[in-house]
Formats: sequence, structure tokens, C-alpha cells
Amino acid sequence: MFRPQAIAVLPPMASQYDSAREDIQEVLSGALNKVANIERVVSPENVTDIFQASKEAFDALVFYFSRLEMTGQSDKDSALKLGKAMNVDSFLVVRVNSWEYMRKEGDNVGRVGLSIRLVDATTGTTVWKARHERSSSYMFYRPNLKDIAKELAAEMIKAMPPQAKR
Repeated sequence: MFRPQAIAVLPPMASQYDSAREDIQEVLSGALNKVANIERVVSPENVTDIFQASKEAFDALVFYFSRLEMTGQSDKDSALKLGKAMNVDSFLVVRVNSWEYMRKEGDNVGRVGLSIRLVDATTGTTVWKARHERSSSYMFYRPNLKDIAKELAAEMIKAMPPQAKR
């Protein structure tokens, strides 16, 4: 069974909700820090620093994302380079599918949706993936989308392997 010891959250893949990218990276890193069986979570700031400091790491990230976008598959070589650059044995690939306030069936709702993929950075294999959405209805006061994202991230990370024994 795959048991990540050190993990990083990659900058979220480009989507129409780019304004949420930093919040999502922070929220997911925070959720991972609460998981007892992961020894080290690379902070979003450190991940950013790595990609700004190393052209090779940045190029591997760009290639990884483009291959994933085109084929839906994790690229082994660039996954290995990313793992090595960040000094981790796994990483999360994230896409923000929704980050908005809207009307749904006559109600006002705040909505956050995420797709997450856990990649083994030693083999390039996608170990787990999930896509979920969480909404919160409101009358007058809009819920904070980051708070909705925290609930959603905690729920999704809890389902990520290896699950705690119940």
C-alpha cells in the first residue's frame, strides 16, 4: 500500500477560477498537515520558491501539466523530476472546478469544486483521484469560499489513501 511520507501541493492547474489558486494551495496544505501519517508537507511558499529558482523544475511542471491535459495520464519522467526537485515522494495535482456565488434552484449559494490527483513521485503513477463539490446556501451574508474549501479539502483528504484504520 502506498504511504506518502513527504508531500507537496502543486500550484493548481489553470482554470477559469485562477483567482482561487493561492487559497486552494494553502487550504490543501493545511488539510494535509492535519493528517497524522504524513511526516512532511512542503509549504506552498516553498513550492513556489522551488519553481522560481529552478528552470528545470518549472519546465518539468509545465510539461507534466500539458501531458496531463492532453492525455489524462501522469507523465513518469516529469513526475520523477518534480518529486526530486521538491524532495517529496508524492504530490497533489489540483484543479479548481468551481469557486463562485450563484443562484441554484432559487437559493443563493457559495460553491467550491475541486479535482485532486495523488501522484507517487517515485513512479509517476496516479495512486488516487477524486472530484467533489460543496455548496453552502445563504440569505443575506455570503459564506467565505475559503471556509467552504476547507471543509471540502478536509473531507477529500480524509478519503485519500492510506485511510486511517477505523
